[in-house]
Amino acid sequence: MGIFINQVKFLVKDYSHGKIKYIALGFLGAIFAGVAAIIGVSAFLGLSSANILQAMRFFATMRFVESQYVDTVDEKQLVDGAINGMVKSLGDPYSVYLPPDMYTRLKNQTSGQFGGIGVVMGHDGSNVHIISVMDGTPGEKAGLKVNDSIVAVDGKSTSEMEFEHVAMSIRGEAGTDVTLTIGREGEPNADYTMTRSMIHYDTAAGRMIDDENNNVGYIRISSFSENTAEEFKKAYDSLKEKGMKGLIIDLRGNPGGFLTTCVDIANFVVPKGLVVSVVERDGTREEYMSNHDGDTIPAVVIINEASASASEILAGALQDTGAATVIGTTSYGKGSVQVVMPLTDGDAVKLTIAKYYTPNGRSIAGSGITPDILVELPKDSVRDVQLDAAIKNVKDKIFPEN
Repeated sequence: MGIFINQVKFLVKDYSHGKIKYIALGFLGAIFAGVAAIIGVSAFLGLSSANILQAMRFFATMRFVESQYVDTVDEKQLVDGAINGMVKSLGDPYSVYLPPDMYTRLKNQTSGQFGGIGVVMGHDGSNVHIISVMDGTPGEKAGLKVNDSIVAVDGKSTSEMEFEHVAMSIRGEAGTDVTLTIGREGEPNADYTMTRSMIHYDTAAGRMIDDENNNVGYIRISSFSENTAEEFKKAYDSLKEKGMKGLIIDLRGNPGGFLTTCVDIANFVVPKGLVVSVVERDGTREEYMSNHDGDTIPAVVIINEASASASEILAGALQDTGAATVIGTTSYGKGSVQVVMPLTDGDAVKLTIAKYYTPNGRSIAGSGITPDILVELPKDSVRDVQLDAAIKNVKDKIFPEN
């Protein structure tokens, strides 16, 4: 409390001439009028004295700006900016303030009522780039390519936007247009206007690798959606019926999805036991287990820098348990859990509350999954050298004498 009073005295001292002196004294009265209310609310919320002092700093500054700024200010705009700055100060790209329009888009997205252009994006600092383009989507038809930089969305520079805001600005109601300014190496920036559409595609599909033995199965998982586990089971059972003796799981470009879907798939390929732990700041731990009782077949997982979240959980569990060899390049490193807290003006805060840990206790956040065998995929490569390496590795497991 003493610190706060000293700050107000400093204000009166600095503005102790003429009319400004009375303004400052009036401001002092307004501040003290709110102190009792702040203390009462703080006590109700169980806040410490340090919390109360910080709240006083905030309200004092807000009241000072409201009453003394040279132009009329919008109180809601001040609070929105303060909340945005508060969350941004965490330095976490996955914790963001969602204004009403962004929060509405997020709710529509999670309820399936949204359209898109069919691209998966990544970001490196302020640079947002495309890491995969889905077949038959507006993005593919428009000519977007992997490694394209997204410079602006509808004229707004992505360097001025949170990554989450970029993604939600590109998504929207099916049938509406969005214009991306694209940067491509060796070419001037160009605008691409696309009409959003509902993106429908199978998230897991399998086939037998066509060779003389015909005993290696291949399943590509593009994301972990509500139906992915069912699609994986269908592909897995079909390959088993065809005589599959080894399995390649391709998680390249998979941005993640539902944790529960990932665990459902782990039940087919991860030995019985821990798949992933979700640990909160206070040490609270929630563990997700595989109930797979039978033998696991020789397996290889392919990942790259665009494999994120649930992809990393599955790859990490298979690696830690020794159930599969991981081939490719280091994954993205998105190993955290977010929750959304709605606010009172149709806005919300999305906040990281926990981190994922592999069965051996490795944190995925920031570091990703390092492959057992590093295989880069050259940009202009005619062959898929990562898949070639995976096929060789799984065949060596099936026929170790060779």
